[in-house]
Parts: sequence; C-alpha cells; structure tokens
Amino acid sequence: MRSPAALREVSSAWDRFWFQPTPTSTLAVVRIAYGALVLAWCGFMSFDLMAFFSSSGMLEERVARPFTWTVLEWFPSDAALVTCFVLLAVAAACVLVGWHTRLATVVVAVLLLSFERRNLVVLNSADSLLRLIGIFLMFAPAGAALSVDRWRRARDRFWEFPERAPWALRLVQLQISALYLFTVWLKVQGETWNEGTAVSYSLRITEVARFEVPISISTSALVSNLLTYGTLAVELSLALLIWNRRARPWVIAAGVALHLSIQATILVGLFSVTVFVGYLAFTPPETMSRWLLALRDRLRHSAWPPLQRLGAAGPPADHQPELPWPEPSPSAAPAPAAHSAP
Repeated sequence: MRSPAALREVSSAWDRFWFQPTPTSTLAVVRIAYGALVLAWCGFMSFDLMAFFSSSGMLEERVARPFTWTVLEWFPSDAALVTCFVLLAVAAACVLVGWHTRLATVVVAVLLLSFERRNLVVLNSADSLLRLIGIFLMFAPAGAALSVDRWRRARDRFWEFPERAPWALRLVQLQISALYLFTVWLKVQGETWNEGTAVSYSLRITEVARFEVPISISTSALVSNLLTYGTLAVELSLALLIWNRRARPWVIAAGVALHLSIQATILVGLFSVTVFVGYLAFTPPETMSRWLLALRDRLRHSAWPPLQRLGAAGPPADHQPELPWPEPSPSAAPAPAAHSAP
C-alpha cells in the first residue's frame, strides 16, 4: 500500500503534467503547421470534391453509422458542399495566421468531421489524425502567441509566449504515442510482420507505388527482414521512448527518416506530414522559444520591410515577460520551485 507521501507525489506529478503553466511557443507552432496542413488538404481535395462528396459522385449518400452526423447531410445540395469547402479553407487560413483562432478551430474541426463522415471510402488514417488534432486545438489557447489575435491585443509583446496549462497539447502527444503503440500491436497480430516479410509485400503493390523498386531489393529476404523489424522497432520507440527527453531527439529523427522513406516509395497521401505536425508537439517549450526568438532577430535584419516590422514587434531587451498570474508582493511567501515539463 502506498504511503500518503507517495500518493501526494503522484498527484503532484499528474497536476504538473497536465496543468502546470508552460510557454505557448510550441502550441503556436503546432497551430501554424496545422493550419497550413489543412489548407494543403483542401488543395488536394479540390480536384475531386464533387466526385468524392456530392450526391452525383461515387457515393450517392453517406453510409449511415450509429451516433455519427455530418453538416453535409443537413445541407445536401452541391452549392452547400462548395460553400462548406470554401468555409473550411477560409477557417484553415484563419487558424494559420491566428485570427479569431478559437472560432476558426471549431469551424475546421466540425467541417473536417463532416467531410470525413460523408465518404469514409476515399479517406485514410491521415484524415482521422488530422481531425483529432483539430479537436484538441479547438480546446487549446492556440491564439495566445504568434497570432493576429496576439498582435491586435498586445503588439508590443507579440514575441512573448504567455504561459498556459498544456493539457490540450498533452492530448496531441498522447495521440501520437497511442497511434504507434496500437499500430505495433495490430501489426504483430498478423503473420507477415512476425515473419519479417511485410515490407517486401508493400514494395510490390504497384497500385500505390511511386516507382518500381528493383526486384533484387523487394524480394531480398535480408533487406525485407531489416526493414520490417526495423520499422517495428522505430514505431515501438515512438510509442514509448519519445517520452524520455534524452532519447526523444533520436527517436523523432528515426521517425522522420521512416516516414520520409515511406513517402518516397508509397502513395500515402498526407499521412507523413500529419504525423510530423504531431511530432512538433513534443518540442520542449523553452527550446521552441529560443528558436522563435532567434527567428525574430533574423527578421529584424531582413531586407523586406514587412518582415522587419514583424521582427521589431517584440519587447525591448529589458521588458519582463508576461506572467500567467500576478507577480507576488515582496512580503508574499516564496513560490515552490517549478518542475520542468516533459
């Protein structure tokens, strides 16, 4: 039976993980990358919008599933379809620049869910991950830093990163970790991954191949074993070791290499890029803040006047950063030492 002191320590660690205020620099970069990614999704879908989602396309009406809904079911006309798609693109642009960020993230999450539920056949796991990250951002203070909202509220402190509770960003991290954990679990239930031949089969599926892999490579038992078991090892590391701050850079680097190799050989849509957005959520806020302030200094010396003005919007060197709570009076008791977040 655990002692009261041990239980208090567990409770304290739980509170620190979810609710101890941290700089919003990482959250801001995730928001920017996510907005750009949704815009790219809209760009790719625009070529087949009517074929994929209209009543005159490949699916006359959506396949009904319990407890699911879609805005496109309430407004089934082609005009409503195009309107929703344009609204999604506009909302994604608003998320990118951080204008009316809360409302924009809600619109993006609702419309992405609506398009996904309208036709599940043409979508894949990348679309599900894109939707889930959008739902998490919907509840996050995503416009607190590096946003038009911030510019309008406190232009002279544009390059500050107010501290907020990171629980929404933690959900993104947990989603990425769970994605790999369940991927490995499902893979080892079959035969090809246990036998070390799964990658060999995938490289010979010509319908989704970007180019024809030489037969000497795709049928090599040694190459197939190395790539198959190596993939499982990298994915398991991304599920577990990504939470270790020392191992994290190496694990993420291995994940990037894995997904770039998949993207280079197999048509997987935006899955790899969507995962990379999730990787950004694991960047420690203090590290991201340093990178962003270095970017600010470069912008100040840019040859393009708009970028100079953007870089000059930051606080002067002697300006105190914004605190998430009022500064204590000199007579107040000292605050307990802060613990670093994962």
